[in-house]
Amino acid sequence: MDGTVTAGTRAHEYRELDVPVDGGRLHVGVWEPLDAGPDAPTVLLVHGVTASHLAWPFVVDRLPGVRLVAPDLRGRGRSNELEGPAGMAAHAADLAALLDALDLDRTVVVGHSMGAFVSVVFAHLHPDRVSRLVLVDGGLPLDVPAGLSTDELVAGILGPTAARLSMRFTGPADYLDFWRAHPAFAQAWTPELERYLAYDLVPDGEGAFRPATSYATTADDTVDMNTGTALPGALAGLRHPTRLLTVPRGLQDEPPGLYAPEHLARLLGEYPDVRHERIDGLNHYTIVMSPGGAEVVAGAVREELAAEG
Repeated sequence: MDGTVTAGTRAHEYRELDVPVDGGRLHVGVWEPLDAGPDAPTVLLVHGVTASHLAWPFVVDRLPGVRLVAPDLRGRGRSNELEGPAGMAAHAADLAALLDALDLDRTVVVGHSMGAFVSVVFAHLHPDRVSRLVLVDGGLPLDVPAGLSTDELVAGILGPTAARLSMRFTGPADYLDFWRAHPAFAQAWTPELERYLAYDLVPDGEGAFRPATSYATTADDTVDMNTGTALPGALAGLRHPTRLLTVPRGLQDEPPGLYAPEHLARLLGEYPDVRHERIDGLNHYTIVMSPGGAEVVAGAVREELAAEG
């Protein structure tokens, strides 16, 4: 599908493609700037644990002159039939294959939520492909108890977000009604959000519809993100300029969000090279999927591109 995404005087040409990766094909969205040539800077956008590449148009619209590339991570969106295990290293390998397919050598990488963890591991395993990192409410270890089972870990971190993956809906209208009651979007309902949510719905094979995200893949990723070795190794070897944006409210618009102040202070002491900004007035979703949040993220991206030179 090709088209044009426009915001004010800014515009990108949008296209979708499938990239061969281990176990199948990775679905990808690309926004080409209409007001820039082939030398336009490129930014790789990596979405969260149950999201898709259509989480990013809010940010895209605010980055004129920049090429934006965003995959549906394996197990999500139109990449939900990829075979094989997930985990941070598997996603990192998919991102490297994506850059190869688009003939991109090196890029600024922006990751939201789980995508931030993936981005940190990607930078560690493929350091020459990354110039700078922007981590949006993710990427540093979460404060979770030890010894939880897989289901307890997923439920403890994601709560109703995980429960939604087993739900069934009669169609897009039913699914949108479900989301309209979600506290995270009570003040942030937009047409872009509706397009993102409608894209997430796929037939369940029995006459109903379900979220595209695979629970099994989500569980694998959540366990690896919180108890695996990939993230600690990547953070111990962090060498790229890294910027972290956090927000004070979580997945249900609840305080204190994913990073309570005391926990965050400990992390920033442990990783002093990470530059941190706390963004008030937003939650874990609206930092990327609302006009106000997207402006903050896009501003950070513009600054990192300028620093990259």
